[in-house]
Amino acid sequence: MEKGDQIHVLYVDDEENNLNAFKASFRRDFKVYTAISADDAKVILAETQIHVLITDQRMPGTTGTELLAQAVKDFPDQTRILLTGFSDIEALKDAINLGQIFCYLQKPWNDEELKQTIKRAYQVYNLKKEKEALTEKLMITNEQLEFYLRQKLLS
Repeated sequence: MEKGDQIHVLYVDDEENNLNAFKASFRRDFKVYTAISADDAKVILAETQIHVLITDQRMPGTTGTELLAQAVKDFPDQTRILLTGFSDIEALKDAINLGQIFCYLQKPWNDEELKQTIKRAYQVYNLKKEKEALTEKLMITNEQLEFYLRQKLLS
């Protein structure tokens, strides 16, 4: 992967230490964006193409699950990961059902495991994009074929 093709990762957590640790751990491998709140994350999401969204669950104001659910609506191609220090079954259920997460990981994270998970999440993102492009190409081909058949029927 070339420098311009870096995976863009947004990590959202209300603990500054976690944001700094994440950035220090992964800045060489990915283009890392961090946000200390869901509101800050929404600004970054609106301005930047993010491939992988990673969020903590428990944050003041908007929870990670709520942020993930909104991201599904606004940025459906993104791959989403829930990274949390708590084992809340209801939150996990909501993250899966509403936030359509790719993966659930617990803090403290293992750098290599998280790095590989981000890479797999990016592969899923790319597959979604390829599917969209192929679907668009197929629709255009179908329209051209229909036009051709109509011309043949009329002649």
